[in-house]
Amino acid sequence: MKSVILITDGSCLGNPGPGGWAAILRHGGNKRELSGSAPETTNNRMEMTAVLEGLSALQEPCRITIEIDSEYVKKGITEWMAGWKRRGWKTAAKQPVKNQDLWRKLDEAVAGHEIEWRWVKGHADHDDNNRCDELARDAAMRAR
Repeated sequence: MKSVILITDGSCLGNPGPGGWAAILRHGGNKRELSGSAPETTNNRMEMTAVLEGLSALQEPCRITIEIDSEYVKKGITEWMAGWKRRGWKTAAKQPVKNQDLWRKLDEAVAGHEIEWRWVKGHADHDDNNRCDELARDAAMRAR
């Protein structure tokens, strides 16, 4: 399996508002930057979309380290999702899971890959995270 590093970030101008997402894929010495936008969305949806788009760019199962500054996404997929699925996509409070459409897509997208989720502090000393932030903000500005 190829080893890939996927760095992601999402941005929203208002919450909800115009949003942008970005992903950087690293494999060996290669680097690929991806970004996009949505006219009316939330920050959490853009964070999730960044991961989805990064994963969809891979053409085969990989060993992936996902570096993400969103605890919502990291905890959602590593801690909360199993319970949501057991409860029929309901929270512990018996409410429908927010962003369920994207959580289901993420659940499918991670299948077949070996993934390590690594939280990184946003707006800190992480060059690729800072670059993703810049790309996501630029995409959000274009969507405005």
